[in-house]
Amino acid sequence: MSLNLNDKKAVVAEISAKVASAQTIVVAEYRGIQVGHLTQLRAKARDQGVYLRVLKNTLARRAVEGTAFASLASEMTGPLIYSISDDAVAAAKVISDFSKTNDKLVVKAGSFAGKPLDKAGVTALANIPSREVLLAQVLGMMLVPVASFTRGLAALAAQKAEGAAPEAAAAPAAESTEAAAE
Repeated sequence: MSLNLNDKKAVVAEISAKVASAQTIVVAEYRGIQVGHLTQLRAKARDQGVYLRVLKNTLARRAVEGTAFASLASEMTGPLIYSISDDAVAAAKVISDFSKTNDKLVVKAGSFAGKPLDKAGVTALANIPSREVLLAQVLGMMLVPVASFTRGLAALAAQKAEGAAPEAAAAPAAESTEAAAE
């Protein structure tokens, strides 16, 4: 089904809006993938907040023209599925994870923050932990000194309590010895 000029303009405007706010775009060749598998890929992308769409390459080239992702235009040939995300690693992670289980999805190229990525670059980007995991790791590292300080104070308090207990036990014994001597 071909699109008329107004439909094409609407598609380019929609994709341009997505690209304007995107950090990452990954393109992959989907030749030979069954419809059920593409449906699974789309559901996974939707869950991760990734915009995933099959587009005409000429419309995609027009959408990225004049943006930081213009370097991808040379890679836009063949049957491609476009993965666009505002999150730095989500688009790469969705495509890369799916390509591990389905060899018919072949990562072709990508772009992160205006820098072109090859297949190895997309895989490396996909292996970076998510933002939430990185924040949790940083928070964990920040809590280590506080926890160590707290454990040190608790050990010091326990040591002082142990030192005071023998002295307290010795004091009543000394008093009873003095009382017996009188």
